[in-house]
Amino acid sequence: MENEKLRLEDLLEKRNQYEEGAINNIAIIGAGVMGQGIAQTIAAAGLEVLLIEKDTKHLNKAKNVLSSSIDREIRRWSITPSEKKAILSRIKWETAFDKIKDCDLIVEAVDEDFELKKKIFQKADALATKDTIFVSNTSTLSLTKIAESTSRPEKVIGMHFLHPVPKIPVVELIKCLHTSNETVEKTKIFTARIGKTPVEVYEYPGFVTTRAIVPLLNEAMYILLEGVATAKDIDTAMRLGYNFQMGPLELADSMGLDEVLAWMETLWKTLGEPRYRACPILRKLVRERKLGKKTGEGFYKYDEYGNIIYEA
Repeated sequence: MENEKLRLEDLLEKRNQYEEGAINNIAIIGAGVMGQGIAQTIAAAGLEVLLIEKDTKHLNKAKNVLSSSIDREIRRWSITPSEKKAILSRIKWETAFDKIKDCDLIVEAVDEDFELKKKIFQKADALATKDTIFVSNTSTLSLTKIAESTSRPEKVIGMHFLHPVPKIPVVELIKCLHTSNETVEKTKIFTARIGKTPVEVYEYPGFVTTRAIVPLLNEAMYILLEGVATAKDIDTAMRLGYNFQMGPLELADSMGLDEVLAWMETLWKTLGEPRYRACPILRKLVRERKLGKKTGEGFYKYDEYGNIIYEA
């Protein structure tokens, strides 16, 4: 913890080097679970943030979900009502894509779909100023290929946030083939400014965190499928045995089972290793739209506050 604190302090000291090009205006494209979490984290650090969704329907849904999520934190005494008010006051909600044109940093936080991300980056490239840094929150896709779809590949970098974003203190910074050292340093400073510890990672499918966690989640699912233990007992064994905050099956539910499946399919396709081949039980749950906490049911059923309902 002391080393992490020193790293953050060191990065914050470097801010003076880039004072002229400081990152103050931030936009996030995609107001899903990850986009909301990133916006909350940035706003909690005292910065204004623009959150963009494709239409009013999805935007209003995102507003309600984020408000409810913060309310759950208030009930757990991890945040106060006044802090919630301050956070929400710093988030501006929009459907107009052209509002990004004056931003210093643009974060793409949409689904793990290469063509969708490429389209967003190309559209943003035509609107943003030449100095704007483009960030992708991809966890498995090629950042270099995404960067090459723009006219500024040297200003494209990956910031892989983990769910739940406000609570996880680490962010993977992914430097693609073209990313400049200046872009890396500015992004490091911004990462420290929002209270996260940056970890530099070479571009590779799954990076560190996704590549390491996916086989664990998959194996836990196979243990359940084979009837070795119940979901509750699998998670209890892993929580108590290895001091995890939550078991692998609850963790998968928290991440979103559709997202977990997308990661597995990408890693299986790109690396071709059996440990990334998705367990049939995961495919079944996704087909049934039982996607975890966000739909109220996955490996477990959840109440309106995201707590597991253990059936008698």
